[in-house]
Amino acid sequence: MNHTATPISYEATGSFSKIVLDYLRGDEKLRSFYAHGETVAGIKAAIEQRKNYPTNRKLLIDILQEHYSGNNPTAEQQLNIKQLGNANCFTITTAHQPNIFTGHLYFIYKILHVIKLCKKLKAELPENDFVPVFYMGSEDADLEELGHVYINGSKHEWKTNQTGAVGRMKVDKALVGLLDAIEGEIAVHPYGYEIISLMRSCYTEGITVEQATFKLINALFGEFGLIVMLPDDANYKKAFVPVIAKELKEQFSHQIVEETVSAFPKEYKVQAGGREINMFYLKDDSRDRIEKKNDRYTIRNTASSFSEPEMTAELNDHPERFSPNVILRPVFQEMILPNIAFIGGGGELAYWLELKDVFGAVEVPFPVLVLRNSFLLVEKKDREKWQKLGFTMADLFKPDSELLMQLVTRDSRVQLHLDEERQTIHDFYSALKKTASAVDITLLAHTEALEKQALRKIDALEKKMLRAEKRKFEAQQRQLHKLKSGLFPHHSLQERIENFMPFYAKWGKAFIGAIYDNSLSLEQEFVVLEMD
Repeated sequence: MNHTATPISYEATGSFSKIVLDYLRGDEKLRSFYAHGETVAGIKAAIEQRKNYPTNRKLLIDILQEHYSGNNPTAEQQLNIKQLGNANCFTITTAHQPNIFTGHLYFIYKILHVIKLCKKLKAELPENDFVPVFYMGSEDADLEELGHVYINGSKHEWKTNQTGAVGRMKVDKALVGLLDAIEGEIAVHPYGYEIISLMRSCYTEGITVEQATFKLINALFGEFGLIVMLPDDANYKKAFVPVIAKELKEQFSHQIVEETVSAFPKEYKVQAGGREINMFYLKDDSRDRIEKKNDRYTIRNTASSFSEPEMTAELNDHPERFSPNVILRPVFQEMILPNIAFIGGGGELAYWLELKDVFGAVEVPFPVLVLRNSFLLVEKKDREKWQKLGFTMADLFKPDSELLMQLVTRDSRVQLHLDEERQTIHDFYSALKKTASAVDITLLAHTEALEKQALRKIDALEKKMLRAEKRKFEAQQRQLHKLKSGLFPHHSLQERIENFMPFYAKWGKAFIGAIYDNSLSLEQEFVVLEMD
């Protein structure tokens, strides 16, 4: 499969927040909110800091081997798990919830980014080894967010009565049934049955969503040596007990985040304010906030209540029942992994920038923050139509109205702007003001008002001329709108809406290969990928 990549600055897309753009340009306002820059020098500094932290590598390897037993790990995965025992081996991590069928396209992009960055760093720093890791946020309970996919702009939603952590939910007939509807949309493509068959082999009735996602990720990326970390594990949680205990007793993270947010530049939106206790209680089919009232810990939306000694005993006996929220989840991740860089989306980077002092309070190293790769996939037929309209790939991100104006102004054979006429009116009234004021100075204001009135009428006439001329370009306007709607579904970036299955159905594994080949490492640019 042939493909051509066109890098575009994130700013030029008009789709990224000011805090992300300022972070990428190294704005001094943000410098105190992260530890190391997203450069090779920053990576080196993160490695040196990580070397001084006592990562429990044996615990990590033992649990990974347990999770991978019976799942046929590839030779590359087996090697990477083994290498994690070495002091010179570090991880590059990305994280995401187990959206059904992977959710959005960027799920695929962020995984391939960690894989590509590991390869890049091995070439730059050969004395070290780097392992790509996907941290699965299985404990997220937001089914409304995780329980649907868009296929060619159409929404497919999982209707289930299950509650609690989505990763613990069971694959049922309703979820499997969604694949029947999706198959009808993509089976017409060369690899449609291949991807549907893969999905059916992973999402089998009775297993958990976490297990299904684990199988799917391994099937797609196992050959790259990607390691999937399943943090919903009692032994991982046991290692996190000291931080949980500190949070329950002191509510330390809330105060730190409040102080950080108060020092945050005012032009940035706060991403994650957190709670007084940034932990959930996770049991059976519920995940509810832990709150402290009158020296007792209560579980929101339940009748459960614990004294301080009872809560301490519950934590020590059942650490798996304690689940960090968005504020403490990153700390948990970095405690368990020998991690030096985290790859996340714009929203993720924004809330990580609020957390450096939380990490400092528990003496856990803060990783390099890297914005995940972004792509816009443009098929050959759409590229040819776009170029026939006379636009460049960078023009794709301009508003429809601006593109239409550009097209009409460029291709119209009549005069559409009345700048010369405005200048003529201005010259005429300049002379008239001299004549009128020589007769009576009070006539000057009246003459200026007449000039403004004349210019307003010229402006109105120009707008009417443009509207009339635009009607002559209705065919181009329809084509322009159709192309933009297909490439930017629901007026959003393609990667934030569409699922990967239709693209895999067209190109098979070559699709994964094309994304990998064109994935950047630390360059931090948006990529328009033209696919033939």
